[in-house]
Amino acid sequence: MSEHHPIQDLMNGTMEKIKSMIDANTVVGTPITTPDGTTVIPVSRVTFGFGSGGTDFQSRHSKETTPLSFGGGGAAGVTVTPVCFLVISPTEGTHVLGINAQAVNTADRLVEMIPGAVGKVSSFLAKRMGDDPEETAEELKTNKSETTEP
Repeated sequence: MSEHHPIQDLMNGTMEKIKSMIDANTVVGTPITTPDGTTVIPVSRVTFGFGSGGTDFQSRHSKETTPLSFGGGGAAGVTVTPVCFLVISPTEGTHVLGINAQAVNTADRLVEMIPGAVGKVSSFLAKRMGDDPEETAEELKTNKSETTEP
């Protein structure tokens, strides 16, 4: 008993619209070639969601024998967020050029600040000890890894 119901059309219509907006070219973009032969390929994160629903109901002024009416709706949302660029250079090889997302909460901001803070502490310690700042930074990294090993 495969009875056709209007909710099927509603859901199929919503999914078709999403399919038309999102394809493989949305995630891995069209390659761009520069005059020097470098190829840049954009890579994005795509998230989407959709919902639909409906109901059959008896209209107020209809007779008992009248078929039920259908009311429904659907919605969809799509977000495309650039993540990085894949750069293929004839002279420098291939590398990933990340896009720094802006910190949205305190934890993200702290993570962003750590490299700068380590650099400042290293420079401060190097000046106090009269050492080379790069050597002091390496010593800090070595000491940290030795204390964090199980």
